[in-house]
Parts: sequence; structure tokens; C-alpha cells
Amino acid sequence: MGSTKEIQTRMKSIQDTMKITNAMYMISSSKMQKAKRILSDTEPYYYNMQAAISRILRHMPDTEHPFFSIRHKIAEEDRKIGCIVVTGDKGMAGAYNHNSQKMAEQFMAEHEHCKLYVLGMVGRQYFTKKHMDIAENFPYTVQKPTMHRARLISEEIVRAFLDRELDEVRIFYTEMQSAVAMEPVNMQLLPLKKAEFLPNQAMLAVSYTHLRAHETKANLVCRLLLEKKTNKKKKNTTGGIVTTYELTHDNTAGNSFAAISSNNY
Repeated sequence: MGSTKEIQTRMKSIQDTMKITNAMYMISSSKMQKAKRILSDTEPYYYNMQAAISRILRHMPDTEHPFFSIRHKIAEEDRKIGCIVVTGDKGMAGAYNHNSQKMAEQFMAEHEHCKLYVLGMVGRQYFTKKHMDIAENFPYTVQKPTMHRARLISEEIVRAFLDRELDEVRIFYTEMQSAVAMEPVNMQLLPLKKAEFLPNQAMLAVSYTHLRAHETKANLVCRLLLEKKTNKKKKNTTGGIVTTYELTHDNTAGNSFAAISSNNY
């Protein structure tokens, strides 16, 4: 056992380390809150864009666009797949980087024709050590993301897809569900799948007579959502024609919105 002076010195060293660790924790918490705030500011645009595409496809299901081109004539084993892997620039996040890298590595092992795009220094170093070919014209980091950098990345990926250098584009990233729960995600970006934008039909038929005084159709939808009423169709005894409104819960974009469609009987 050491002397009293050695023990006190050791205790002081541990206390100093705790102060440094607490300072690092406070800085990390501040950065986490800032990242969450930025994410919450951008999510509405993402979800509303998906909702807009869903509404267009609902009314125009035969819409044709290059982004919907599935390229059926190309065999599954011959498809050229672009894999975008998003990692951090530092290796202190543990599973945040490891899980997405492993998922991407396993996917590329199962598919022969893959082109690797890496965002973040950790992923670039990881795949370089594995002697895997990385797109050289993709030297992007993830520190302080900007719209300009996002535009450059998307333009390169879209160009490769439209020029048929790639038949499919996937992104691998880690979704932070909470500060302690992280889930790796493998999402197909291109081509878009129409089925994923079509609403999960949960129809609630509502008679036009449910409209209250000075209440719009949209307000009717919101009120019934809040009250959780289930109303059945009613026949109009005066004219034999009744206009019904179907309430559609659409969760395709990760949020719910109400869409009204009318039918005459």
C-alpha cells in the first residue's frame, strides 16, 4: 500500500480527470442539442416532400419519371449499385460508425457490382484499410454540413444514376433514436418505389352532414381525428344523393396527414 502522499496525489489526479471528462460531456451535450435542432428544422421539408409525391401519385398513378425507372431488363446480379456510407469524422462514437460500416460491408459482399461513396473520415479510413475501392471524386467530410455540400453530393449521385453508371443507389447511416439507442439503416434512394408513396388506406367514411356551422372540410378532418369518431355513411332522404368524405391516414412519410376525397352515390 502506498504512502498517504501517494494516495492523495492519486486522488487529485482522478479528480482532475473527472473535471476534464465532465467538461467534454458538457461540450458533447451542447453539440448533440444543436444537431437535434438542425435535424428537427430539416425534417418537415423531407416529410412534406414525400407527402407531396404521395398526393401526386394518388391522383396520377401512371406518372412517369426517370427517378421511378426500375430498369427491369437488367438482371438482379448485373445491377450496378451505388452505396453511400455516412460515418463521423472522429472515432469516439463507438457503435455510431461501426454498425453502419459493417452493414454496408456485408451488403457489398453479397452484391458484386457496387460502387462505394463514403462520407466521413472514419469510414474512409476503415474501407481504405480493407483495401476496398472508394470513389475518389467524393472527398466529403460530415463536419459542419452545408446546403452547398449537400447539393454537390446529390448532383453527383443523380448524374451517375441518370447516365446509367448506377442502376440503384442506397445509403447506409445510423439513426439516433435517443442518446443511447442507435440503429443502422439501409435505405434505397433510387429508383423511387411508387408503392412506398401510396398511402396505407385506413378509410373513415364521414357524411357531409357532419360539418358544423362555418366549419371547413379540413377542420372537419382535424376534429374527427382528435375526437376519434367512427361515423358511417348516411343517405340523404331529400335528394337521394349524398356526398361522403373519406378520411385517409397516410403514414408513408413517417408523419400523418389528412387527405379528403369525395364520392357521389
